[in-house]
Amino acid sequence: MSVSTRRTIFIAGARDTIPMIIGAIPFGILFGTLGISAGLSWWAIMGMSLFVYAGSSQFVAASLVSQGVGGIVIVITTFVVNLRHGLYAASLGGYLSGLPRRWLLPMGFSLTDETYAVVIKRFELDGDIDGRRWYYAGSACLMYGNWQVCTVLGMLFGQRLQHFGDLGLEFAMVVTFIGIIVPLIRTYPMLLCAIVASGVSVVFNFLPHKLGLFAGAIAGISIGLLLHRYFPPANSSLVERSVSDD
Repeated sequence: MSVSTRRTIFIAGARDTIPMIIGAIPFGILFGTLGISAGLSWWAIMGMSLFVYAGSSQFVAASLVSQGVGGIVIVITTFVVNLRHGLYAASLGGYLSGLPRRWLLPMGFSLTDETYAVVIKRFELDGDIDGRRWYYAGSACLMYGNWQVCTVLGMLFGQRLQHFGDLGLEFAMVVTFIGIIVPLIRTYPMLLCAIVASGVSVVFNFLPHKLGLFAGAIAGISIGLLLHRYFPPANSSLVERSVSDD
């Protein structure tokens, strides 16, 4: 693959991630603000964004640090919060098999909810492994840079943005994910997975550290595996069934 082609694919990955940036910006700013409010130093806040780079875990960790919680508890808690990334990795693994560790390690570090939502759709259509990794790199680099910039903005204007979280901007992330996920639901097993996962997540929303989301993911995957054998891919397409009904 030529250098110009790789550059084009890289830019495409970044461009397709821009809608996800809109939902992620408020969270990056909020983290910088929260870190200042929690009494963390600028170095500690930026260190978390640069080397941890996990939004939900950073929020939890900053809160626990401000409460004087021990390091072991913080590590365990953030590990549980990030368990969903194991599901993302399992989903992407088949598309990235064969890549050397010099690619897999940074890709694993930069895997976020937003990047996963963007690249999984492309991976299903693009069979070229070289194209996949450069597309992933474009998405991941944009998300990473955005998170660092927003963290700095939150630290700089933290005192002026104390009520920033009351604006309801987190709903932008929900709308963004709905727009990404719904077009991917093309078969009946996928639809039932989404329904079951959503229902279980709501029922177990009371669990701490967002474990309800993880429970919903496990339930959705389990139902999908069971139903897959009864709905062969050739006969389970929602799109084809809708067209034939018309």
